[in-house]
Amino acid sequence: MSGLIGLLGIFCLLGLLTLGVPIGAALGFVGLGGLALMISPEAAIIKLGVISFETVSRYELGVLPLFLLMAHLCFAAGASRDFFDAAARFIGHKRGGLALASIGGCAGFGAISGSSLATVATIGSVALPEMRRAGYKPGFAAGALAAGGTLGSLVPPSGALIVFGIIAEQSIGKLFAASIIPGISQALFYMATIAILCAFRPEFGPPAARATWPERRAAFRRIVDVLCLILFVIGGLMIGWFTPTEAASVGVICATLLWIFRGGFTLAGFGEALGSTLRTSGMIYVVVIGAILFAAFISVTGLADQAARVVTDLHASPTLAILAMAVILLVLGSFLDGLALMLLTTPIFLPIAVSLHMSPVWFGIFIVRTMEIGFVHPPLGLNVYVIQGIAKDISLGTIFRGVAPFLVADFLHLGLLIAFPALSLWLPGMTAG
Repeated sequence: MSGLIGLLGIFCLLGLLTLGVPIGAALGFVGLGGLALMISPEAAIIKLGVISFETVSRYELGVLPLFLLMAHLCFAAGASRDFFDAAARFIGHKRGGLALASIGGCAGFGAISGSSLATVATIGSVALPEMRRAGYKPGFAAGALAAGGTLGSLVPPSGALIVFGIIAEQSIGKLFAASIIPGISQALFYMATIAILCAFRPEFGPPAARATWPERRAAFRRIVDVLCLILFVIGGLMIGWFTPTEAASVGVICATLLWIFRGGFTLAGFGEALGSTLRTSGMIYVVVIGAILFAAFISVTGLADQAARVVTDLHASPTLAILAMAVILLVLGSFLDGLALMLLTTPIFLPIAVSLHMSPVWFGIFIVRTMEIGFVHPPLGLNVYVIQGIAKDISLGTIFRGVAPFLVADFLHLGLLIAFPALSLWLPGMTAG
């Protein structure tokens, strides 16, 4: 009976999300209602209060608003387009070079923002006009940017990995370390896709004008300070100089100094960065509280344990079980946004993965990587809609067709991560995080 209540709760959650109810409110409403039904209304309200207090007061959760503030300070310092500009100066003269540069720009900017949507919106607004002026096919250019934007969710400091670490009670430092090789290999898969497409269809990405070496050096100098900031903060976290919260705090101080050094620092601008950080953090805190409440409800129903027992009784191999999870995640990703997908499925799938002796750290990379595919997967594909908002004359159908080759690369890359878990687990085993 309790398992049936858990299933009904999941269907209610899916219904609320389909109706457009905000994810945090939907998770909290279903979790609170389910707990009230399973235990008692009074106990459910007490549980809500305890979870809210413990979440807001958790020291580890301070890493999220601090990294967000670091990103906003870097935006204010004018670092948003520099990564694309530097890459375009070096490789823009090659076939598909500006598309390759956009992938590099997305990877670099993702290491600042930690967000897929912020990455595609920022790099897309800079790179798409450049590619169209150079004669790139609109669908190919838009597809490359939509796919490249997903790197923002995986490369550290990833907001999605921070939220997963909090929900799954895993080391954020180890999750960041685990994401580095998958993030690099994902970018390489996208670059290989661009190179292959332009080799067979040169008209997709004609060469742009070759930049002079003084122009290249000037563009590189503009990203040196931000690169040093990223390497110092993330590298210090990886080798154990800082805890995640200390790394984020150091990042905020260094980003402020970078802004002052670059010029243009104002108290009004700093206040605006703080306000943007607080608004985003508040939204994420509500989502996290709702997700923990929903996970508590799922735990009380025993649904996750029952699902794990079913998998165990079937004697399914870990690979077969994870492939089944991937299919479910991809189907749900057709109509759920990435964060909703991760928060809905983690309380159910993580216990199954652990029962099959899979690493929770690897599972975090797997679920975020699968979540990223949802950002470009029809019919939702939030990154596609962001690109279409930047270039309204490019139809959604054209962008989705442009994304199709990159989806093939996504599936191949996901298969590689499933077949070789060491790609995610080698660095965490080598670091102190």
